[in-house]
Amino acid sequence: MLYNKEENGDVQCYLCRRMCKIKPGETGYCHVRKNIDGTLYSLPYGKAVAVNVDPIEKKPFYHFMPGADCFSFATVGCNYRCLNCQNWEISQAYSGIVGEDWPPEKIVEYAHANSIPGIAYTYTEPTIFMEYALDTAKLAHKKDKFNVFVTNGYESDAAIGEMKGRIDASRIDLKGFNEKIYRDVCGDVELEGVLATIKGLYKIGHIELINLVIPGYNDDEDDLRAVSKWCAELDPNVPLHFIGFYPANKMMDVPSTKLESLLRAREIAMEEGVKFAYSGNRMDEKSESTYCPKCGEMVVRRRGFAVIENRVEGYNRCPECGEELYFVNDIKEYWKRNGKKDD
Repeated sequence: MLYNKEENGDVQCYLCRRMCKIKPGETGYCHVRKNIDGTLYSLPYGKAVAVNVDPIEKKPFYHFMPGADCFSFATVGCNYRCLNCQNWEISQAYSGIVGEDWPPEKIVEYAHANSIPGIAYTYTEPTIFMEYALDTAKLAHKKDKFNVFVTNGYESDAAIGEMKGRIDASRIDLKGFNEKIYRDVCGDVELEGVLATIKGLYKIGHIELINLVIPGYNDDEDDLRAVSKWCAELDPNVPLHFIGFYPANKMMDVPSTKLESLLRAREIAMEEGVKFAYSGNRMDEKSESTYCPKCGEMVVRRRGFAVIENRVEGYNRCPECGEELYFVNDIKEYWKRNGKKDD
């Protein structure tokens, strides 16, 4: 899907914002979309390289179906080259297509048989296996399962249009607010493209944003304030998670993020008007929990990936002052408001 054929046999892929022009016999930047005789093929369709059942808080989603489990899977490949990727063995695996046979029907049947309420497209970048993801999402909706994307936020406008009504929520990386980190750490990515995708995904469904705080790269106060200000201007209700970095892949010499840095980032976000700011990857119940932005009452208590207490379950207001909160607790009610493709 989402490519054009050219007279010389090349194809132009427009699934993500890289807009790869691919010659016959070659693959795009993601290594999993190949031009075979002028037709673009998705090589990993139906081949899941990682499969798990995770709490949705692990993604992290804190305001979408809190406490729910989701069937989580990925294929090989990615349209980034992050030096710090935790899953680089599968996201940057270029030796061929590996994985087990998990066609969409099998995934949804498994989720249904085991009473798992949702599907998460995660671990690597789900954009690069979009056909596989959307076919699964279509079947999942027929079984009243929700669908969430855990994405780096580089989908094209056309891809966002295809996701509408199928993908119910997106958790998007905003890795920093300077071109350098996207160019040098992620692999020649343009920040403006990420911001455009975030705005596009915001228009079609629930979103939450994360900022992986890397010491020496994007942890200075100006950068954190710029990220927070942009998020608050987009919508102050959109949750913003500051995530701790661990040394990985080609950045083993960079130290782990201290909890104090994440707590300061959270403070900055709230100073800039973000109503729901969190820390992550570090155990700290206070900064992982949700508080009413009006009266300050704790409304959802979390510890790690576990929801200990949910006082907004079944409705979307603070139980103390009645302030409306930015939560999706009832997926069927959400579908009534936002629409769902069932065809």
